[in-house]
Formats: sequence, C-alpha cells, structure tokens
Amino acid sequence: MATLAGRFVGREQGPDVLSGTPRAHAIDRWIFVFMAVWFIAIVLTGFIPDSIMKVGMVRAGARPPFPLVLHMHAVLMGSFLLLLLAQTWLMATGRRALHMQLGMLAFVLAPALIVVGFVLAPTMYYQTWNALQSAPPEAQEKLKAGLAFSENIKLVQMRIGILFALFLAIGLPARRNDAGLHKRMMILATAIPLPAGIDRIAWLPSTLPGSPLSTMIGPVIAVSPMFAWDVIRNRNIHRAYWIWLGLSLPVFVIEYILWDTPWWHATARAMMGV
Repeated sequence: MATLAGRFVGREQGPDVLSGTPRAHAIDRWIFVFMAVWFIAIVLTGFIPDSIMKVGMVRAGARPPFPLVLHMHAVLMGSFLLLLLAQTWLMATGRRALHMQLGMLAFVLAPALIVVGFVLAPTMYYQTWNALQSAPPEAQEKLKAGLAFSENIKLVQMRIGILFALFLAIGLPARRNDAGLHKRMMILATAIPLPAGIDRIAWLPSTLPGSPLSTMIGPVIAVSPMFAWDVIRNRNIHRAYWIWLGLSLPVFVIEYILWDTPWWHATARAMMGV
C-alpha cells in the first residue's frame, strides 16, 4: 500500500531512513509550502522598505518616476510567487487535479516574466544614462558610479534571466513523469531571482558593489532548508541539486571573472548602444 508520503511526494532515491514516522511524512508534505512562504518572506523583507524609500524619493523629486515595465515586473513576480505557494499548498493537501489545472498558469506567467525582465534591465540603465546627460557637474560623479554599477548588475540580470528560464524548462516538463525533479526544480528555479530581494535587506552582509559573490551565495542559502531536509530524509543528494549546481556554477564563474573589468564595461555600453 502506498504511504501518505508516497502519494503526496513520491519515493526519492536512497533509503527512507525515517519511514513510518508521522512527523517525517508531515514534513515531506509541507517542506515545499514552507519554501514558498520563505521565499515570499525574503522578497517582502527586501522590497517593502526599499520601495517605501524610493517612493518617498520620487515624491520629493529626488529620482524619476518608476517606469511602467517596473510595475509589470513586480506584478508578474508577485503572481509567480503566489502561484508557487498555491501549487505547493494544493499538493500538500492532496488536491493534485487542481494543482495540475492551476499549473498551466506557469506556462503564461514564466515567459511573460522573462520577457519583461529583459525589457526592464535596459530601461533602468537608460534612466540612469539619461540622468547623467543632463546632470549638473557636481552630480555627475555619483551618476557615473551608478552607471558603472548598473553595467555590472547587467551580469547578474543576465544570469538570472538565463538560469531561471533554463531551470523552468527542465522542471515544467517533468511534472508528469518525475514529480521529485519537478517540485524541486520549481523551487530551485524560483530561488534564482531572489538576490533582487536579498540584496535589498540592508542588515545582511553584502559584497556589492565590489563583487557579485553575495548575489551567488544568496540563492544557495535560500534553498538550504529544503536541501537539508532532503539529505536528512533520504541520506542522498537528489539529482535536481546536481543539475542546479552543474548549470549555475559555470555561469557564476564567468560572471565573477567579468565583473567590473574594462572589457565588460565597454561591452555593456556597446550592448546598450551608448
């Protein structure tokens, strides 16, 4: 007879060292809900104070208004996080059919989020560039530093866009024939954009602007509760983590090497057409 964990979660690789433990079965069902809530908490902790501060600056005339594409990105990312929470909740409570139906929204939200993200990046860059062209001499040095930082951040944004799309492309098709890979990859894909929220949490240590290292470590720390439970539960590392690391690491290395180099700044400006 299939166990409760088997119905909701599916058997994983390696021995189930906690088989028959009600607490273990409960965590099996709710760890993914916890991860969705955890991700939302990270994003809100980073973005709420930052947004309040920037709205105040807009009202005071200290910065230009937010472009429409920024609002679109916020709505889409928020919708995607809420969809992840709903999907994990449905599976934890045994409503698989509704989970499958609602999951079709991901095929709309994910491409829209990726496209809007790639529009947002140059939009914010041009906003800084245009401000620099009309700024008084005493403000130009600060804006030049901001523009250089924006060029470096393009590396982070490209990494996020590429890996987010890649991991979703792996996770979404696996939903019918590999539940273990599917559910983990959806969480791991969602962790990729989290540096946008993590790096806005002022009391956390950060390597920015000198190095992108903190933006690379952030997603690893964010997924650590799920990873730790997987290892404790199964005495094995699920292949989803190996795929995630194997595809992310080369991108991290390239980004780290290019960060703040004259070649990259010249290339970024050429890409932006300035």
